[in-house]
Amino acid sequence: MDYELNQREFDQLSRLVFDKSGINLHEGKRELVKARLSSRLRETGLNSFQAYYDYVMREETGQELITLLDSISTNLTSFFREPAHFTLLRQELLPRLAARKGRDSRRLWVWSAGCSTGEEPYSIALVLLESLSNIVGWDVKVLATDLSTRALDTARAGIYRAERLATVPRELLQRYFQRGVKEWAGHYRVKQEVRRLIEFRRANLLELPPLLGPFELIFCRNVMIYFNTETQAKAISLLRDRLQPDGCLFIGHSESLARIQHQLRYLKPAVYVKPAEGGVVGRA
Repeated sequence: MDYELNQREFDQLSRLVFDKSGINLHEGKRELVKARLSSRLRETGLNSFQAYYDYVMREETGQELITLLDSISTNLTSFFREPAHFTLLRQELLPRLAARKGRDSRRLWVWSAGCSTGEEPYSIALVLLESLSNIVGWDVKVLATDLSTRALDTARAGIYRAERLATVPRELLQRYFQRGVKEWAGHYRVKQEVRRLIEFRRANLLELPPLLGPFELIFCRNVMIYFNTETQAKAISLLRDRLQPDGCLFIGHSESLARIQHQLRYLKPAVYVKPAEGGVVGRA
């Protein structure tokens, strides 16, 4: 059955998605919304997008709203995506942080916001394991959050097809991944020593529950491209408040803070630092 999505229905759905997630579904996304939600209409036996919207609004558990947001969310990622960030982390930031931390305060908390199917937090954990000497003596936590429960299920499982691991250096693949056999041939699973560093949790960036923090490092990359300028400014403010003084925020290379006032200092392309003592309000 081919469902028609009229302007009123699209406006209702896009407003709901915006209110609940900050994702800005402009008119150019109308066909995407139609394509992704049509299957949900078939599954629920509803005959129109208006009926589906009404169903989401009256469904008391909130589970259908989560399913709606799962359907709309785009989860494109890869291991060591935007490799310059991981080079900076490994060569400059972690050595500097290790030198600054005394023996009694070896704390390193990292937040991967919008972690999708897990490649980013696992990449971060691999760098930490390779870069921090005597990591067992550190208080290391990687909090990985996403709006999509479907993506988080994949992330928690930590199982990936071999082609998804093409950007993982061979020595890390051999050291930190288990090769699947029999029905799992062609797959790899992240080993427990990596997985134990990470906590996966569903969270809406704009409606944050109490989280671990503050963080020395926050990765929020390729998330704000779905937000309008006002929502981007709100997100940056929330992220900045969760950073430790001298902590670093990583955003996507396709994203910009140019039109947003913020109290962050530019460090490298798509990397910003929270000044230790307030700092000057600036623009990227």
